[in-house]
Amino acid sequence: MSDIRRRDFITLLGGAVASWPLAVRAQQRTRRVGVLLGLTADDLESSRRVTVFAQTLQQLGWSEGRNLHLEYRWGAGDVGLLQKYAAELVALAPDVIVANGDSAMGPLQQATRTIPIVFVNASDPVGAGFVASLAQPGGNVTGFTAFEFTLSAKWLELLKDIAPRVTRVAVIRDPTVPGGVGQFAAIQGAAVALGVELVTVDMRSNAEIDRGVTAFARQPNGGLITTSPRSAVHRSTIIALAARYRLPAVYPYRYHVTSGGLIAYGADIVDQYRHAAAYVDRILKGENPADLPVQAPTKYELVINLKTAKALGLELPASVLGRADEVIE
Repeated sequence: MSDIRRRDFITLLGGAVASWPLAVRAQQRTRRVGVLLGLTADDLESSRRVTVFAQTLQQLGWSEGRNLHLEYRWGAGDVGLLQKYAAELVALAPDVIVANGDSAMGPLQQATRTIPIVFVNASDPVGAGFVASLAQPGGNVTGFTAFEFTLSAKWLELLKDIAPRVTRVAVIRDPTVPGGVGQFAAIQGAAVALGVELVTVDMRSNAEIDRGVTAFARQPNGGLITTSPRSAVHRSTIIALAARYRLPAVYPYRYHVTSGGLIAYGADIVDQYRHAAAYVDRILKGENPADLPVQAPTKYELVINLKTAKALGLELPASVLGRADEVIE
């Protein structure tokens, strides 16, 4: 090749590279995404979430080992571990961090105000100070909320639908979750209308839950409502207590029912990981999290465990069964 032709070729090649879309060039180097979850790595629910997250990223052109590296950390419901791993992830200087729930978001926001963060399963992101508003998050954070406060009242209404004899309800909640106050207020409003007495049980540990539910169950006509996203860590204890004391219980997520709980009504959290992957993709391609609106759930699911209903001696109304998205027999 002559010098002139070589110069022409190099010029042509340089122009072609410069004309590639930014989104394409953004994927030419390996990008790092941190993921901070509150569950344990061996939890089946963890597997469902991270599988959907990674698969969606792959569909969008991001493949582990080619142009993407995923750094997972598992908090196992331990506040100290979440703080430790939040600091670890920030020290790695990833391009984006995905955080599950308020308990993961708090430490991350303390650790960085610059690295983009996409949260999933948050209860009250505005009230907690994660974002300025849902429509215009501002700062370095955006993501997906777990529910609206009105959903909390529906849990109590659903409990009365399936167990009309219930006049006392223990609300198992995490007092450290910012959205907990709004949730409980919504349940209180419904309780007045339905003539139900409420008792709160904190879920900071399995032992605390055991003591609270055991004391509550000494009197008749009781039922349970579980509210916090952190209940995933304690679900085996809560479900076992509900079975032991024959307490009808309403839970916020499908995984409670697949683990043996009676009935759940809430957002499809796995679906939120699919949407979170889309936000990560957009941020990796140059968009600013401040410009990506926080999204409320687009899908709520009603899941019923008929085996558990039978064990409790409950005959569920046809009106409830007819609304179910999934019935486990």
